[in-house]
Amino acid sequence: MADRTASHASFTFPSTLACVNTVEETALEFALAAGFDHKIASNLAMVIREAAVNAVIHGNRYSETKQVSASFEITPTALIIKIADQGAGVDVDAIPDPLAPENLLRSSGRGVFLMRAFMDEVHFRLTHPATENPGTEITLIKRRNPSAA
Repeated sequence: MADRTASHASFTFPSTLACVNTVEETALEFALAAGFDHKIASNLAMVIREAAVNAVIHGNRYSETKQVSASFEITPTALIIKIADQGAGVDVDAIPDPLAPENLLRSSGRGVFLMRAFMDEVHFRLTHPATENPGTEITLIKRRNPSAA
């Protein structure tokens, strides 16, 4: 299900990796529309793809009964993207440091690191903290160049 205007779009997807391409393509489209050059827009789309993959795999654990939601918004000052799952929640402080020597050769675990590297702000929150499956929402913010507004 999609809700879309020129500066805002929101989608709800089943927990499958098939949704990840749509999320990535929409992120690229919005980043370009927000005035970011193609290189930066591609990096942002890659980071948003990673957030969607994390929601499907780590959040919802591919559950057919859970969904992933994504929203994209261009404001005068920023590109704001939110990705949410309906899973058990994440303790961001428990995510291993990908730069620690014992983690350098791991094939996964760099997503949050990349999000923090490419975005200006990264916020995590539990969407329903008092429940068995509190869900995690990640808000990713990239400030726009004033001349791009």
